[in-house]
Amino acid sequence: MIGWNLRRLRVERGLSQEGLALASGIDRSYVGRVERGSENVTVSTLEAFAAVLGVPLATLFTEPAAGSSRPAPMRSGRKAKGTGEGAAG
Repeated sequence: MIGWNLRRLRVERGLSQEGLALASGIDRSYVGRVERGSENVTVSTLEAFAAVLGVPLATLFTEPAAGSSRPAPMRSGRKAKGTGEGAAG
């Protein structure tokens, strides 16, 4: 449940595992293991994730709605660069 919610919230906010890891001071591979449910996670780590995601800690413990499908992964590759911002002309 925690991994499900962590992935759902991370993807909704457009964060990669690496982005979440950097912002929360946690190793990227650890984030992946938490999302897969293969890692026991401490409350302090969950607090760091919740702070970065901008949600109350309790949100990570919310049961997914019945029949919910697993959160989709983010599209791989780099995000497209914005147009015109900061471009030298």
